[in-house]
Amino acid sequence: MYTPPAFRQDDPQALRALMAEARLATLVTATADGLLATPLPLMLDETEGPHGVLYGHLARANRQWNTAANGEALAIFAGPDAYVTPSWYAAKREHGKVVPTWNYAAVHAYGPVEFFEDEARLLEVVSRLTDRHEHARSAPWAVTDAPDPFIRAQLKGIVGLRMPITRIEGKLKMSQNRSPEDRAGVADGLSQSEDPADRVVARLIPRS
Repeated sequence: MYTPPAFRQDDPQALRALMAEARLATLVTATADGLLATPLPLMLDETEGPHGVLYGHLARANRQWNTAANGEALAIFAGPDAYVTPSWYAAKREHGKVVPTWNYAAVHAYGPVEFFEDEARLLEVVSRLTDRHEHARSAPWAVTDAPDPFIRAQLKGIVGLRMPITRIEGKLKMSQNRSPEDRAGVADGLSQSEDPADRVVARLIPRS
Protein backbone atom coordinates (compact mmCIF):
# COMPACT_ATOMS: atom_id res chain seq x y z
CA MET A 1 0.00 0.00 0.00
CA TYR A 2 1.42 3.37 -0.99
CA THR A 3 1.73 5.32 2.25
CA PRO A 4 3.46 8.72 2.45
CA PRO A 5 5.08 9.31 5.87
CA ALA A 6 2.42 11.84 6.90
CA PHE A 7 -0.30 9.19 6.60
CA ARG A 8 1.52 6.16 8.05
CA GLN A 9 -0.12 4.54 11.05
CA ASP A 10 2.20 2.20 12.96
CA ASP A 11 0.62 2.17 16.40
CA PRO A 12 -0.44 -1.47 17.09
CA GLN A 13 -3.38 -0.45 19.27
CA ALA A 14 -4.69 1.95 16.62
CA LEU A 15 -4.31 -0.70 13.93
CA ARG A 16 -6.22 -3.27 15.99
CA ALA A 17 -8.98 -0.74 16.61
CA LEU A 18 -9.29 0.03 12.89
CA MET A 19 -9.51 -3.69 12.09
CA ALA A 20 -12.19 -4.25 14.72
CA GLU A 21 -14.24 -1.26 13.60
CA ALA A 22 -14.07 -2.24 9.91
CA ARG A 23 -15.97 -5.47 10.71
CA LEU A 24 -16.04 -6.64 7.07
CA ALA A 25 -12.72 -7.37 5.37
CA THR A 26 -11.70 -8.56 1.90
CA LEU A 27 -9.47 -11.63 1.65
CA VAL A 28 -7.29 -11.61 -1.47
CA THR A 29 -5.16 -14.51 -2.73
CA ALA A 30 -3.00 -14.74 -5.83
CA THR A 31 -3.42 -18.05 -7.67
CA ALA A 32 -2.43 -19.65 -10.95
CA ASP A 33 -5.94 -18.72 -12.14
CA GLY A 34 -5.49 -15.07 -11.20
CA LEU A 35 -6.53 -13.02 -8.18
CA LEU A 36 -9.38 -14.30 -6.00
CA ALA A 37 -11.14 -12.06 -3.47
CA THR A 38 -13.91 -12.62 -0.94
CA PRO A 39 -15.59 -10.06 1.37
CA LEU A 40 -16.07 -11.66 4.79
CA PRO A 41 -16.03 -10.82 8.49
CA LEU A 42 -12.70 -11.58 10.17
CA MET A 43 -11.74 -11.43 13.83
CA LEU A 44 -8.28 -10.81 15.24
CA ASP A 45 -6.94 -13.00 18.03
CA GLU A 46 -4.27 -10.78 19.59
CA THR A 47 -2.95 -13.53 21.87
CA GLU A 48 -1.35 -15.50 19.03
CA GLY A 49 1.92 -14.50 17.37
CA PRO A 50 3.67 -11.12 17.20
CA HIS A 51 0.91 -9.45 15.15
CA GLY A 52 -2.04 -11.69 15.98
CA VAL A 53 -4.00 -14.23 13.93
CA LEU A 54 -7.11 -13.63 11.82
CA TYR A 55 -9.98 -16.13 11.91
CA GLY A 56 -13.09 -16.42 9.78
CA HIS A 57 -14.98 -18.70 7.42
CA LEU A 58 -16.25 -18.78 3.86
CA ALA A 59 -18.72 -20.82 1.87
CA ARG A 60 -17.60 -24.33 0.94
CA ALA A 61 -18.77 -23.60 -2.62
CA ASN A 62 -16.29 -20.69 -2.81
CA ARG A 63 -13.32 -21.96 -4.82
CA GLN A 64 -10.92 -19.60 -3.09
CA TRP A 65 -10.35 -22.03 -0.24
CA ASN A 66 -9.24 -24.98 -2.38
CA THR A 67 -7.34 -23.02 -5.03
CA ALA A 68 -3.66 -22.98 -4.10
CA ALA A 69 -2.36 -19.52 -3.22
CA ASN A 70 0.93 -18.21 -4.52
CA GLY A 71 2.65 -16.66 -1.52
CA GLU A 72 0.93 -14.77 1.23
CA ALA A 73 -2.70 -13.75 1.38
CA LEU A 74 -3.85 -10.17 1.93
CA ALA A 75 -6.69 -9.10 4.21
CA ILE A 76 -7.93 -5.57 3.51
CA PHE A 77 -9.79 -3.65 6.21
CA ALA A 78 -11.38 -0.40 5.03
CA GLY A 79 -12.07 2.18 7.71
CA PRO A 80 -14.12 5.38 7.61
CA ASP A 81 -13.81 7.50 4.47
CA ALA A 82 -15.16 10.75 3.06
CA TYR A 83 -14.95 12.97 0.00
CA VAL A 84 -13.19 16.28 0.63
CA THR A 85 -14.27 19.28 -1.45
CA PRO A 86 -11.71 22.05 -2.11
CA SER A 87 -14.40 24.52 -1.08
CA TRP A 88 -13.57 23.78 2.57
CA TYR A 89 -9.93 24.84 2.25
CA ALA A 90 -8.81 28.25 3.45
CA ALA A 91 -6.29 28.02 0.61
CA LYS A 92 -9.12 28.19 -1.93
CA ARG A 93 -9.91 31.72 -0.82
CA GLU A 94 -6.22 32.64 -0.78
CA HIS A 95 -5.00 31.41 -4.16
CA GLY A 96 -7.45 28.84 -5.55
CA LYS A 97 -4.75 26.23 -6.22
CA VAL A 98 -6.64 23.33 -4.66
CA VAL A 99 -8.24 20.10 -5.86
CA PRO A 100 -10.63 17.51 -4.41
CA THR A 101 -9.34 14.52 -2.47
CA TRP A 102 -10.51 11.64 -0.34
CA ASN A 103 -9.82 11.01 3.34
CA TYR A 104 -9.78 7.40 4.51
CA ALA A 105 -8.35 4.80 6.86
CA ALA A 106 -7.14 1.37 5.79
CA VAL A 107 -5.22 -1.60 7.17
CA HIS A 108 -3.53 -4.26 5.04
CA ALA A 109 -2.60 -7.48 6.84
CA TYR A 110 -0.45 -10.14 5.15
CA GLY A 111 0.24 -13.76 6.00
CA PRO A 112 -0.09 -17.41 4.97
CA VAL A 113 -3.70 -18.57 4.96
CA GLU A 114 -4.81 -21.98 6.18
CA PHE A 115 -8.27 -23.39 5.48
CA PHE A 116 -9.76 -26.08 7.71
CA GLU A 117 -12.85 -28.29 7.83
CA ASP A 118 -12.68 -29.62 11.38
CA GLU A 119 -16.15 -29.27 12.92
CA ALA A 120 -14.96 -28.37 16.42
CA ARG A 121 -12.72 -25.60 15.14
CA LEU A 122 -15.46 -24.31 12.85
CA LEU A 123 -17.95 -24.22 15.72
CA GLU A 124 -15.51 -22.25 17.84
CA VAL A 125 -14.92 -19.70 15.07
CA VAL A 126 -18.59 -19.11 14.27
CA SER A 127 -19.44 -18.92 17.98
CA ARG A 128 -16.74 -16.33 18.64
CA LEU A 129 -17.71 -14.29 15.58
CA THR A 130 -21.36 -14.38 16.59
CA ASP A 131 -20.63 -13.38 20.18
CA ARG A 132 -18.47 -10.50 18.97
CA HIS A 133 -21.29 -8.96 16.93
CA GLU A 134 -24.18 -9.86 19.24
CA HIS A 135 -22.75 -8.86 22.62
CA ALA A 136 -23.96 -5.25 22.45
CA ARG A 137 -27.57 -6.23 21.78
CA SER A 138 -30.06 -6.13 24.65
CA ALA A 139 -30.94 -9.78 23.97
CA PRO A 140 -27.88 -11.32 22.27
CA TRP A 141 -28.42 -14.34 20.02
CA ALA A 142 -26.02 -17.24 20.54
CA VAL A 143 -25.19 -20.17 18.31
CA THR A 144 -26.50 -22.44 21.06
CA ASP A 145 -29.96 -20.85 20.65
CA ALA A 146 -30.42 -22.89 17.46
CA PRO A 147 -30.97 -26.68 17.52
CA ASP A 148 -27.67 -28.56 17.58
CA PRO A 149 -28.45 -30.77 14.53
CA PHE A 150 -29.31 -27.64 12.53
CA ILE A 151 -26.02 -25.91 13.46
CA ARG A 152 -24.00 -29.00 12.61
CA ALA A 153 -25.70 -29.18 9.22
CA GLN A 154 -24.88 -25.51 8.62
CA LEU A 155 -21.23 -26.11 9.48
CA LYS A 156 -20.98 -28.57 6.62
CA GLY A 157 -21.55 -25.69 4.21
CA ILE A 158 -18.58 -23.60 5.31
CA VAL A 159 -14.81 -23.82 5.59
CA GLY A 160 -12.77 -22.09 8.28
CA LEU A 161 -9.69 -19.98 7.77
CA ARG A 162 -6.73 -19.09 9.95
CA MET A 163 -4.24 -16.43 8.87
CA PRO A 164 -1.22 -15.61 11.06
CA ILE A 165 -0.25 -12.00 10.35
CA THR A 166 3.39 -11.70 9.30
CA ARG A 167 3.30 -7.98 8.51
CA ILE A 168 0.78 -5.20 8.71
CA GLU A 169 0.42 -1.77 7.10
CA GLY A 170 -1.80 1.04 8.28
CA LYS A 171 -2.79 4.26 6.56
CA LEU A 172 -4.75 7.12 8.07
CA LYS A 173 -5.17 9.83 5.43
CA MET A 174 -6.91 12.63 7.29
CA SER A 175 -5.67 15.87 5.70
CA GLN A 176 -2.38 15.78 7.68
CA ASN A 177 -0.61 17.27 4.64
CA ARG A 178 -2.76 20.40 4.74
CA SER A 179 -2.34 23.54 6.84
CA PRO A 180 -4.10 23.81 10.23
CA GLU A 181 -6.55 26.25 8.63
CA ASP A 182 -7.37 23.84 5.80
CA ARG A 183 -7.77 20.93 8.23
CA ALA A 184 -10.12 22.97 10.37
CA GLY A 185 -12.20 23.78 7.31
CA VAL A 186 -12.43 20.12 6.28
CA ALA A 187 -13.32 19.01 9.81
CA ASP A 188 -16.01 21.68 10.10
CA GLY A 189 -17.44 20.83 6.69
CA LEU A 190 -17.61 17.09 7.34
CA SER A 191 -19.05 17.59 10.82
CA GLN A 192 -22.06 19.33 9.27
CA SER A 193 -22.75 16.52 6.80
CA GLU A 194 -25.94 14.48 7.02
CA ASP A 195 -23.88 11.34 6.41
CA PRO A 196 -22.82 9.73 9.74
CA ALA A 197 -19.65 8.37 8.08
CA ASP A 198 -18.57 11.91 7.18
CA ARG A 199 -18.98 12.98 10.79
CA VAL A 200 -16.79 10.06 11.92
CA VAL A 201 -14.05 11.22 9.57
CA ALA A 202 -14.40 14.78 10.88
CA ARG A 203 -13.49 13.59 14.36
CA LEU A 204 -10.32 11.90 13.06
CA ILE A 205 -8.85 15.03 11.45
CA PRO A 206 -6.07 16.60 13.56
CA ARG A 207 -6.75 20.25 14.33
CA SER A 208 -3.14 21.20 15.12
